Amino acid sequence: MPHPQLEKIKVCAFDAYGTLFNVHSAVARGGQALGDKAQAVSDTWRLKQLQYTWLRSLMKNHADFWQVTSEGLAFALEAHGVDDPELHKSLMNLYMTLDAYDDVIPCLQALKARGLQTAILSNGNRAMLDAATDSAGLNDVLDASLSIDDVGIYKPDPSVYQMVGDRFGVTADEICFMSTNAWDASAAADFGFNVVWLNRFGQIPENLPGELVTQITSLDELASLL
Repeated sequence: MPHPQLEKIKVCAFDAYGTLFNVHSAVARGGQALGDKAQAVSDTWRLKQLQYTWLRSLMKNHADFWQVTSEGLAFALEAHGVDDPELHKSLMNLYMTLDAYDDVIPCLQALKARGLQTAILSNGNRAMLDAATDSAGLNDVLDASLSIDDVGIYKPDPSVYQMVGDRFGVTADEICFMSTNAWDASAAADFGFNVVWLNRFGQIPENLPGELVTQITSLDELASLL
């Protein structure tokens, strides 16, 4: 059933990493040498990647997402006692072509069929986003892939969320935003987006400003809300 708060939506914008693309698929595909450390390395990699974006933004010492991702992986490997430069290189290459979740293409196709515009809004740099969307076959179901490279600061800075309205010429309340990351969902809602939190992993909400419209557990549920 359509949600009354989503009646005015013209653009559906999605976070990329963790929302459309499985950030753990690089280690799942190429981390056999890690043995029973694989999941711990992948979890630490993701955590440090996010932390470094926030800290660099606060430090006003920006580096692009490729560098931040590489530095996060280096920390994760060292933290778990792994010294393997070739593995580092291999995992970074795999990060360029992360697996998309199974619900992504059907969701985007359904939104396009309804005449809605679709976009990625991501911390990823342009090369990373281009490689990921191309390998996942998303180019035909996306109208734009927006990178924070254009503003030089990471989410949750408000200037990142403003990019969607600027690109499509719409107001914040005409944008529906989806993210698996609870902090990203809260920040986007605080900015003024109508946020549908994609709670893939049964997380609890963050104690942060921003009122979410609703939450779903799969993108299969999104089209029926619009």
